Amino acid sequence: MHILVFGGAGFVGLNIATACLEAGHRVTLFDRSPPPPAFALPVDVVQGDVRDPKAVATAFAAPVDVVVLGAAVTAGPAREAADPETILSVNLGALPALLDACRRARVTRVIDLSSAAAYGRAVAPSEGLTEDTPAVPESLYAITKFASEGVGRRLAGHWGLDLVNVRLSAVFGRWERDTGMRDTLSPQAQILAAAASGQPAILPRPGERDWIYATDVGEAVLRLAETRATLAPLYNITTGRRWSALAWGQLMAAHIPGLACRLAEPGETPTIDLHGSVDRPSMRGDLLQRDTGWAARFDLETSAQDLAIWWRQQAETSA
Repeated sequence: MHILVFGGAGFVGLNIATACLEAGHRVTLFDRSPPPPAFALPVDVVQGDVRDPKAVATAFAAPVDVVVLGAAVTAGPAREAADPETILSVNLGALPALLDACRRARVTRVIDLSSAAAYGRAVAPSEGLTEDTPAVPESLYAITKFASEGVGRRLAGHWGLDLVNVRLSAVFGRWERDTGMRDTLSPQAQILAAAASGQPAILPRPGERDWIYATDVGEAVLRLAETRATLAPLYNITTGRRWSALAWGQLMAAHIPGLACRLAEPGETPTIDLHGSVDRPSMRGDLLQRDTGWAARFDLETSAQDLAIWWRQQAETSA
């Protein structure tokens, strides 16, 4: 298959590309910027803005089978107040033209990457957030992600597109870096940045969530791309397991000499941003496993081990 990933040079896009390439598929990445030089896998790259129909059209020069929609501005409150127009135009306004391009290219499946943020302040049932849990999005990012799901389903119905929305849990992993599109990197990336600078990683609280390794996300999206059966309109992509960023950082400290990861002392200013003052409830991933057989491979320990090895390799390569 030929798989086209919009927002493909972001870290989630690069992990999706890696999974698809390892499975033998052709991959084209569309993004404002090229992948980092260290990403040496054989992908086609189209540089452009998702709001530019002419640039988008060039990505369909060769026949495309599956499209992954992953371009987004993950904005914090300051950017929301300063530049809401860009957030809305990239996250939502570009969608109709992107889907129209998919229709014209006769794409067989569209996978729209949404976010657990769409649940917002939803009240979680005792078993966790499921695809049927009513969403209560709050931030502009969450609102646009939730709206894009509905707009996508509506236009896909009109245009005969096979579209699947997926809500990603809290993602971290290989290739995560500041691209200017995410205002706050994952706590795990911040902990690694502290290690690189020789500073302690100081957390305001343990930070418990159903964190998911980006390699697992790539493999889940690949499974959705390859599954030929009729799929549900919405899936959670999650490990379904809850652990803390603090525990992860302390495990990472065992792999990286000199790294200290701890909670802030009374009156001490934390150095790690946990994306809000409360921990969101965990999602359930039963539906995706039932329909595709996918299950996450990485947990607290194995994600720390794998990312530590990769991080050291990257540091040695760039030295």
